[in-house]
Amino acid sequence: MNFSSNLVIYQFPRAVQSLLNGEILFRISLVRENNYLSDYIEQHTFHGTTTVGIACTDGVVLCADMRASAGYFIANNNTMKIQKIDNHAGMTIAGGVADAQNVTDMLRYHCNLHRVDKGEYLPVKSVARLASLIFFQNRYYPFIADILVGGYDKLGPALYNIDMFGSLDQKKYVTTGSGSPVAYGLLESEYRDGLTVEEGKTIALRAVKGAITRNIGTGDGINVAIIDKQGYQLLTKEQKKAIITL
Repeated sequence: MNFSSNLVIYQFPRAVQSLLNGEILFRISLVRENNYLSDYIEQHTFHGTTTVGIACTDGVVLCADMRASAGYFIANNNTMKIQKIDNHAGMTIAGGVADAQNVTDMLRYHCNLHRVDKGEYLPVKSVARLASLIFFQNRYYPFIADILVGGYDKLGPALYNIDMFGSLDQKKYVTTGSGSPVAYGLLESEYRDGLTVEEGKTIALRAVKGAITRNIGTGDGINVAIIDKQGYQLLTKEQKKAIITL
């Protein structure tokens, strides 16, 4: 039995077909525009880094390089990627510099507000949790950043890693950024339980220096901060040179 005679191929009216073709062309142009926009953003967003955090018995060491790149262009060779949140806490930034600086300002605001209102520092764990919530509530339009939050409070030293979606992990040691695979190689072999900040800052400096050698997005010097019961301290150039040749 042959049903071919009953087969009807439906064709849209010419006006409708014209509209459909126009919609398809519009969507293609929109995709191309979005691809161009994403490429433009990638080339003009300041990023590229290596940051290291180590939790020691008597404090936390934060370390980072000083290069900010936009695509293959070195946009800034004196970028401060270690930020002081309060006298007892600091953070490192990796990813989009503008996004990370925005998060830093929000953390400073809430820490200062808590200290003025309560007369005490906001616990380091609470600072990290606040950062996690900021990232999580913006997950549909995310801050393109990966941060480390470290500090020293009544419970002792603490170090946390928060990614762009708000995941929160407490760490003994951690590294972020484009040079992190190189830095992890040294951290995995050199870290041990019971490290002091004097030992930790040497390991952190060596890890970032190794990343500078092998990663194009890392370079132009190193900054190191120590946070212990004395508070937040950023090492001077002379203090860094006494530890390692930069």
